[in-house]
Amino acid sequence: MGVLTDKDVERLLEWYRQNKRILPWRDTGDPYDVLLSEIMLQQTRVEAVIDYFRRFKKEVPDIAALADIDDEKLMRLWEGLGYYSRARNLKKCAIQITEEYNGKIPCDHEKLLSLAGIGPYSAGAVASIGFDLPYPAVDGNVLRVMARYLGIEEDIRSEETKKKITEVIGKHYDASVSHEKGHYRDLTQAFMELGALICIPNGKPLCEGCPWKENCSSCKEGTTDRIPFRSHEKKRKIAERTILVIRCEDSFLIRKRPEKGLLAGMYEFIGIEKKMDEEGVREYLKKEGYGNATILPIEDARHIFSHVEWRMSGYEIILEEKREPKENEIWATREELQGYALPSAFRIYIDRYGLRKKK
Repeated sequence: MGVLTDKDVERLLEWYRQNKRILPWRDTGDPYDVLLSEIMLQQTRVEAVIDYFRRFKKEVPDIAALADIDDEKLMRLWEGLGYYSRARNLKKCAIQITEEYNGKIPCDHEKLLSLAGIGPYSAGAVASIGFDLPYPAVDGNVLRVMARYLGIEEDIRSEETKKKITEVIGKHYDASVSHEKGHYRDLTQAFMELGALICIPNGKPLCEGCPWKENCSSCKEGTTDRIPFRSHEKKRKIAERTILVIRCEDSFLIRKRPEKGLLAGMYEFIGIEKKMDEEGVREYLKKEGYGNATILPIEDARHIFSHVEWRMSGYEIILEEKREPKENEIWATREELQGYALPSAFRIYIDRYGLRKKK
């Protein structure tokens, strides 16, 4: 296995300071920006996050506003980013900061780890980027960069490999060494930026522009096509669903999902947990007391979550008069629906009926 030297770190920092992207949360001096952006960036591309971050920050400028935000507004602001539990945990985190730390994000790694929804990576990111403290933050980009640089062929999904890479990097986060202000902030972001811009996740790495090309084990040995090695993830479950877009004139019937589980607490069109043909839908509507209804097949859709894939058969249900909504159901007009969070899993139906204004 290769070695990460102080000279390597100097080259990386020099490259970063010359090539870093301008991002709305970068170098603002506000730990809240770091916390918010790092949670948004989990499982999500930077390009997709930029506009969400700006809109969110405008509506929710600080920890106090986040702790106090209405749940429905929170979900609406997060709509389309996916992994909605991140937003709920972010609010829990803000409430905890308000109650335990007087509304100030703690400048302490151990206290950061105690916050709701904050794990080792997020704590390291906020500590180093937000407060310039000597703690690394090892994400997928960093694991890929270091596995190639050090020539590590073991599975980067394994905790042992992650620990090994974290230890190698951690040696360069030494509080006993005198560094200029911003050193740890830049170092953490430099590792991430190298993975985002040069040692890219999909496709051939851009080794010619890499500050480490001369010492990188994978570059020298021609193994960048097989390093990093990732074991296969657990196969996703396939879930067949039938989606009923029930409407009466300009009003649509939507239902709030349970407070726990997938898309917890969000609103959706009426969904049935199996695939149904038109006759099956008619029987369902009759049983549910919808009376006379026009049934029109519409687009099928598919949405992939981390652990399950929804395959949806769609039907438009046109009623002559509104049926009394059940518990957790509401009727809402197109205009009223602007205030409710509808998951991007239903984007094909949302777009079909023009239920979202452009942001």
